[in-house]
This record gives sequence, structure tokens and C-alpha cells, in this order.
Amino acid sequence: MELIHTFWGFFIDFFELIMLIVLLFLLHLFIYDKYVQRNHALLINYPIIGRMRYLFEALREPLRQYFADESFYASRDKIEWVYKAAKDVPNYKSFSVSQPFEGSRFIIKHSSNVLNEDEVSEDVSVIFGKDRENPFISHSPIVRSAMSDGALSPEAVRAFSIAGARTNLTINTGEGSLTSNHLFTHKPDLENCEYLEIVKSTMLSEIVFKIVDKIFNRALALKAYRTILLHEKTQNTYIYDKASHVLFRVNWNAPLEAFPKEVPSDIPNMIFQMSSGLYGVRDKDGKFDELRYQKVMKFCRMTEIKIAQGAKQTGGKLAGSKVSADIAYYRGVDEGRDLFSPNRFPYADTTAHLFDFIEKLQDLSKKPVGFKIVISDADSVEEMAKELFKRKEADRSLPDFISLDSGEGGSATAPLELMESVGLTTNNALYVLDTILRRYGLRDDIKIIASGKILTPDDVIITMAMGADAVGIGRGFMMSGGCIRARMCSGFGSHVCPVGMATQDPKRRASYLVVKKGLEIGHYHNNLIKNMKVLLSVMGIKHISELNKRHLTFKNRSGEIYFDIDKYFHQKLHI
Repeated sequence: MELIHTFWGFFIDFFELIMLIVLLFLLHLFIYDKYVQRNHALLINYPIIGRMRYLFEALREPLRQYFADESFYASRDKIEWVYKAAKDVPNYKSFSVSQPFEGSRFIIKHSSNVLNEDEVSEDVSVIFGKDRENPFISHSPIVRSAMSDGALSPEAVRAFSIAGARTNLTINTGEGSLTSNHLFTHKPDLENCEYLEIVKSTMLSEIVFKIVDKIFNRALALKAYRTILLHEKTQNTYIYDKASHVLFRVNWNAPLEAFPKEVPSDIPNMIFQMSSGLYGVRDKDGKFDELRYQKVMKFCRMTEIKIAQGAKQTGGKLAGSKVSADIAYYRGVDEGRDLFSPNRFPYADTTAHLFDFIEKLQDLSKKPVGFKIVISDADSVEEMAKELFKRKEADRSLPDFISLDSGEGGSATAPLELMESVGLTTNNALYVLDTILRRYGLRDDIKIIASGKILTPDDVIITMAMGADAVGIGRGFMMSGGCIRARMCSGFGSHVCPVGMATQDPKRRASYLVVKKGLEIGHYHNNLIKNMKVLLSVMGIKHISELNKRHLTFKNRSGEIYFDIDKYFHQKLHI
């Protein structure tokens, strides 16, 4: 009992000390708010209490999704589907959706003679650039939309690389260039690796690695391993190969002949995105470097030129806090400085100039090349189609694909005045593009990749039935990789991703579980494909190539039903 009384007395004394410190702190804060600071009138009138406003304001976005109705997607159930698909758990609903689908919407037509799922073709591949020397056969119609290494953390890029290599998911590198993290799954052949910078292990590095890995974890072990073997600031640009215990990154100074003749089979299928900043394929003066581009394309399947994207018709924006030494190395820019790309792609001052440059890239890479746009006006599409038709008549090369982004497409960093104010939504833009390309006899020559607010299998099926050959998904893959939609992606001000997925902050990044999240991203992709086939069977369709507009019905806000959606769009768009 005496021991308990002694402990209790100590606890009371400690508690009283803590309370005294808290009271003194609050008194100091009261005096500061009321009589010292002159930045906030609210705090002068309501010292201390007024600070709750700023606290709740800071918590509003991170906690919004947990207490409010889903306002961005049709239903909260779509969000839950993504998270469950990533966990690869049963994904069924009971009773009804939590938020009924109101307003206008597309309805998928089911067949009177449905198929069994084993009657639906396992082949969901899409061929890009069928006439190129090296066409790209994407084994999936789903593309992880462009997200750069830099906008994403290195760990997140590695997780996507794992998912891509394991599940045949096609990855768009984003404008931040091809980086070491995209090659995370690569297993170098030490007998034939002149295209790589190799750093071999030492006895000391091996011992330290094993000790730290045993006591703590693999991430800390690799950090110690790199520190011992590398003394340069960009040590994280080297990837660790578990089989050979070497660190490696691409040796861009190696001759072109030293690079792999074919894309290594142990890395994901990648689309290299080239932006107005020409990151990853620029020389010291910022001009296009043909040789560097050819080297990059030894690892990528095709090229996408970014003319515009959904929420960012201006050039890409990366906060200085995200331009780490590694990102500066990859992009060939200064570390720690805000990085704003030019608004216009340097070889796209005219439509003809752009198509000439695309033809040049096709000749250099021998692979498919396309471009990414946002559509705001049918006349501009008509002008583009006329130029393409002229090239076809002259037997000139055409772009192999067009990536179409929605005006409501996502971006971690974009001006508010451009978000959802520039560009048509996905289905409207897709209808315009598909219709006009068909009018000029170009549709069979050019594939379409459409993106914008696509999350679930029904979204994919509807978009492909509307005319897309493939779809790009950004937010869904972010959520499957751990994103909690806190909207803290930009890196400007206090915006730091809380889960380490979209930040270069070392402490936040250290919490990101690369392998676990890589597997979950893969689960999401696999479940998208699996449940697309469920929908196809209900529609009585054996192969995705059979999808077309006749498989859709449209209901508008007033309840009118259009079984022929061409009539609806002709009435709506006047094209």
C-alpha cells in the first residue's frame, strides 16, 4: 500500500506540474494573441479560442471524406470499391447504394442472352502503332495515367513499377522523365550491363546491411547500405538489386549500342511522356536531344507528347520543395527551385509542326507516338482532323494515338481558375473526337486513350463503349496505392502528403510501404479487368473490341431516355 501511495503522490505532483506548464503556455498565448500579434483581427477579439478556427480549417480537407457525402463521384460506394479491390476482398453491396445515382447518367444495356464468364475472351489487349517497326501490344486496356517521379515520391513510383511488372499494367511516366524508380524491378545482367552505372558491395556494407535489416527494417538497411557505398548527394537515384547485391542506375553516357536491343521483360510496359520542359530528353541548353531520346526509348514502349491535361492546360508545375537533388538529376534542372514548364510544347507552334515532330520521333524510336489534349471546341478538332487527312492523302505518317483528358481531370498542382473551367468532360469530348475522326476516315488509323474520373469497371466499360480503345486512370490508382484524398499533394506551403505518396519529404516517404502497396495497386488493376469481364458477360459480348455506343442508354436529368445515344449527342453538341 505504501508503494501505491508513493506512486500516486508522484503522479499527482507530475500532473500538477503539467497543468501549470499548460496554464502558463495558455497565458502566454493569450497575451500574444491579444496584445502582441497584429495579423489576425479574430485573435485580438477571441484570443486562444479563435485559433480553433485555423485548426478546423486545416483538418477540413483531410477529414472531409469521412463525414460528408461524396460530392466528386456519383457515389461513396465507388470509393469503397477501389479500396476493397486494392485489398482483394469480396466487393459486394447489400440493399442499395449509399448515395443513389441521380441526374443524368449512362446505363449499360444487358443482353437477353447473357454469357457465362468463361465464354468471355481472356484477351483484353490493345495494339498501338500496328504499322510501326515495333508496335506496342498493351496486355491491358487500362493505363496508369501520367504521374511524374517528383510529383510522386520515389517509393510510390517503385510501388507502381511492381504493380506494372506483376500485372501487365501499362504505366505512363508523366512529364518528369524516365527515372531509376521506374526500373525498380529490373534485374541487371552483370556480364552485359554497360548501359548501367554499377556500384558493387563491400564486406562492410554487407555486414551493416544485414545487421540493420535484422534489428530494424529493410528501408533503413538500404539507406545505410547506400550511405556506405555512395557519397554523392544523388545516392537515392541508385536501385538495389537483391540478387546481385549491387546498386545501379542508367549510364546515360554509354553508347546507344550498349543499351538493350529490346525493352527488358522484367520492367513494366511504359509510355514515355514528353512535356514542354523536355525533361529527360534535353541537352544542357534545354533543347531536344535525339540521342538521349533514343536511349530512353530502349526502356519504353511508346511516346506521348503532352499538349494539355485536364486541370492544367498550362505547363507542369512542381514546387521547389519537391525538386530534390534526385529530381534535379533526373530532369536536368536546379535543385530546390520551383519548376514551371513553358505553356506551349516547343515543337507545336502549329498543328502541322506538331505532326512533323511526331513523325520525327516515330523515325527515331521505331515505336508508336501520340499526343495528349483537352477538347473545348469541335472546330479545333475539325481543324486537326483536316490536317491529319491531308497527311494521310500525301502518304505521310500519322500519330498512332490521341490521349484525351477530361476538363475535370485531376492534377496535384493546378491554378483554380483552370480547374473544370477549361475543357469538356470525358464523354462529351470523347464523342466529339470519335465522331470527327470517323467523318474523315481516320478512326482506324488512330487509337484513343480517354481519361477523367474513371474509377470502377462500369466506368471503364462505358468509356470504351463511347469510343475509347483504352482508358487512363489516375485517382483510382492513387487510392489503391494508399492515397486518402487529403488534397495535400502540391508541396506548396503546408501541403505535404500525409501518407508519403505524393511528397519528397524524407520523413513522410519513410512510412510508405513499397512492396505492400505495389501488390495492392496490382490487385486493383486485376479486379478492374476481372469485373469488366463480368459486365461483358451480362452484355452478351465476348471481346472488348465489340463494344460500341449501341450498348449504352442515356437518361438525362429530366428523366428522358435515349436508347440511341447518337440522337442525344447530336441534339446536345450540334456536330
